[in-house]
Amino acid sequence: MTPARTTRSGTSATSGKGAKEPVPDPNAEAFAAGVRLLHTNHALASVGARICRSPDCELCPTNGWAVADSNGTVHADPRRRAEPAEWAWVLAHCLLHLGFGHVPAAEGRRTAPDDHELAARCAVVIRFQATFTAGRPPFDLPVLPAGDEEVLAARWRRDGLPALPDVGGTGPDQLLLPWSEHHGRPEDWTVAFAAALTRTMSAAMDVAGGRRDELTGERTPERPWTKALNWFISSYPLLGGLAAGITLVADAELARARGIAIAAVSAAAGEIYLNPLRHYSDQEWRFILAHEMLHAALRHGDRCGARDPYLFNVAADYVINGWLLEMGVGEMPDGLLHDPELKGLSAEEVYDRIVRDQRRIRRLATLAGKGQPDVLGEPLGPPRDYVDLDDFYRRGLQQGFDLHERERGHLPAGLVEEIRALAHPPLPWDAQLARWFDEFVPSPVAQRSYARPSRRQASTPDIPRAGRYFPPEEVARCTFGVVLDTSGSMDRRLLGKALGAIASYAAAREVPAARVVFCDAAPYDAGYLPPEDIAGRVRVRGRGGTVLQPGIDLLERAADFPPGAPVLVITDGECDVLRVRREHAYLVPQGAGLPFTPRGPVFRVR
Repeated sequence: MTPARTTRSGTSATSGKGAKEPVPDPNAEAFAAGVRLLHTNHALASVGARICRSPDCELCPTNGWAVADSNGTVHADPRRRAEPAEWAWVLAHCLLHLGFGHVPAAEGRRTAPDDHELAARCAVVIRFQATFTAGRPPFDLPVLPAGDEEVLAARWRRDGLPALPDVGGTGPDQLLLPWSEHHGRPEDWTVAFAAALTRTMSAAMDVAGGRRDELTGERTPERPWTKALNWFISSYPLLGGLAAGITLVADAELARARGIAIAAVSAAAGEIYLNPLRHYSDQEWRFILAHEMLHAALRHGDRCGARDPYLFNVAADYVINGWLLEMGVGEMPDGLLHDPELKGLSAEEVYDRIVRDQRRIRRLATLAGKGQPDVLGEPLGPPRDYVDLDDFYRRGLQQGFDLHERERGHLPAGLVEEIRALAHPPLPWDAQLARWFDEFVPSPVAQRSYARPSRRQASTPDIPRAGRYFPPEEVARCTFGVVLDTSGSMDRRLLGKALGAIASYAAAREVPAARVVFCDAAPYDAGYLPPEDIAGRVRVRGRGGTVLQPGIDLLERAADFPPGAPVLVITDGECDVLRVRREHAYLVPQGAGLPFTPRGPVFRVR
């Protein structure tokens, strides 16, 4: 056989027969590549429209790109030279007109759409294509205003049509054709497009969540705890919002290292730690996850205060398990804590009951195991991005409660009370401290006297002006005392926060000076310090043991300290029993307790 040779004209000839093969059409190849690129978008590929590129087609647009008709056919101009990405964008534009229902049969409308309505439909499709990538537009796109089709059409009837891309050329890119009954009713392309769009977005979420490798791939087997979490998101509105923001960490090594028998939760990290080696049914995993989510949402870790963390965790377990059984959420695994006699009690009330028999309670087990709480104070992994946890849990539970109340009905009365209490959180510690200052530390009242010239006297030497000053009795009346625990157990961050808050409130109320006493094994009188020195240039002495009563006695016996001035005690709670005979308050860290029953208010610094 003689090999083929290529002629100068670009055609190939085969010796012997003399047959010539047609020269490839670059426009046709670019168009075919654009169609293939379009079909990579699964949602658009579901709109089974026929693409006509016949040069003899009567509906082919003049000086345009393509048009879509009511029969589901896209008519493209065969003479256009364009890149494959440009053809993909134009064909996607026409298919979206079908998917949005913009081209129904002509008999379906009493009046044909005017130019403003057609332009508004194009604008809506162009806006959608900006977020739904399929190819590249062959022309510059204008900035389009917001609003649906009716709003845009009404606006442009009033203000005039803007300059929009001419996909259809001299005519519209949407053709409304009549149909006859013997041909059957045209297909509703909106249903197919909506279903395909839903499938595509669901597959994309599965890929992002690691449940499948690619959009067209098979779903990986879903773990039972993941299936339980997804059930809350889709079918249980009370905890659905929380479940959407919770991260499940199923790590056997982590569970073994931390001694987590079944599950534990860190409200600070928004993570639930699971032991994947434990086998439970789907219903039991729902119960376990709901149990941990309620621990985090109701802030049982913060509500513990100075109580024993494990005993308070046990009390909260009794309450939560009773609620879940009453609501019928999943099935409670064997061995969890439940006592029908404790129904209707809060976690604090249950704690007061069980704390009397600690020997028996210590043998009970939470989801984390025997003798240890399943509410963790700190996350086990690296810290996540910052989020307002109080706002996240409060908003998630409150919105879930509103939806659940409309759709699912009954909830235990105790749970309803706690959810409503979360909607009105207590004031933060610094706001409570500010109120205490407002009540017991008066602001000095300035007086005016012509014996003291005003600062503006030099500008008007002929007009006498009274000056403003604070008399000594006012300075002595508007002060307070600070007894600061400087023992080795005090945290530097607590000292910084407490001293900064005291200095800012003293300066805001124009308190000229405060009496400060540093105290550990012995008191150290720093005397009266102005607010700026309290915050910035205080040199803390001591750092020995903790005996605060001598510092309080020093203030009460000081001749230059007003008898009505209040005292603020800053300590970590590891101190002696105090007796204060005047108005006083305590600043302690969150979760710390005092070794005595305080008579003054206690502000817990976070």
